Amino acid sequence: MVKDPNNPCLFCNSETSGIAHENELAYASYDTYPVSNLHCLIIPKRHLSDYFDLTNEELLACNDLIKIIKKEITEKDKTVKAFNIGTNAGKISGQSIMHCHIHIIPRRDGDVENPQGGVRSVIPKNQHYKRKI
Repeated sequence: MVKDPNNPCLFCNSETSGIAHENELAYASYDTYPVSNLHCLIIPKRHLSDYFDLTNEELLACNDLIKIIKKEITEKDKTVKAFNIGTNAGKISGQSIMHCHIHIIPRRDGDVENPQGGVRSVIPKNQHYKRKI
């Protein structure tokens, strides 16, 4: 039987999730199912469903951690040349843990055949596009 990460909420227990960095309102944890090596999550400490429920103070706290993690990742791994930063808001978007979290996904040259479109790949048929002149 698969354990439900929402009952109890996995991200409400930062000790279970693991803390790489934290501030008063949020913490950073390396993803246990990483898309790429050093994929990290920024998680507000207050239980809220998604990004749109963040207060301005929580948003700034998360952003501070995003910058700290970006620096840490690029110092640990010189092959990281870019990042995707994103969040899923709601089950239809793909959110499976219903506690707001922001993904920081390190990208390396050649990690996919054609990276054009980046986060647009959430709907694969719309990832690659031709610019209209």
